[in-house]
Amino acid sequence: MLFKRRDLERIADGTLTLAFRRWQRNAVRPGSLLRTAVGIVAIDTVEEITEAQVTAQDLRRPGYATPDDLWKELARRPDGQLYRISLRIAGPAPGQRSVNAATCTPNRRPKIQRRLAGIDKAARRGPWTHDLLRLIHELPATAAAELAQHLGRDTQALKRDVRTLKGRSLTESLEVGHRLSVRGEALVKRAKTAANDVPDSTP
Repeated sequence: MLFKRRDLERIADGTLTLAFRRWQRNAVRPGSLLRTAVGIVAIDTVEEITEAQVTAQDLRRPGYATPDDLWKELARRPDGQLYRISLRIAGPAPGQRSVNAATCTPNRRPKIQRRLAGIDKAARRGPWTHDLLRLIHELPATAAAELAQHLGRDTQALKRDVRTLKGRSLTESLEVGHRLSVRGEALVKRAKTAANDVPDSTP
């Protein structure tokens, strides 16, 4: 069961406790524990339901403004059984790394950015490192085949790219897929801040 980064953050702070999925085959069962980038997510209930059984309260819990928002999301996978899943954060994952501020210091960033710029410059297809870092940030613990689909790339080629980033200590391997390291997270957040700081040139 995959979660977007923003949903993982809401699970971690307790504001997201319900999810909907449409599957050909049930992917999780009550009592399942999922290791994610924010810790262990516990699955409490898994119900087979119809669209007519989705209530207004159901929509409020995951944060959908209207039923159309939910159906639009589920339309990406139109076939299969609809499931209503209640979940919660159950604690940190075993061995989950703590944030080490030394890996995020500003004086290290220029060196890392120069290395990434060199990789991008040498790539025949053009720059790719920051796009892949942002995607892993948004979709941690996601299989390489799915990440490759998002980028329109070959799965094996994408795996090589992820290994390149891992060799720079920017990603970490998970049981399924990868997540950004503390260093990788700091780099992505800094890039977002820099983009937001660009002055408005509108007269």
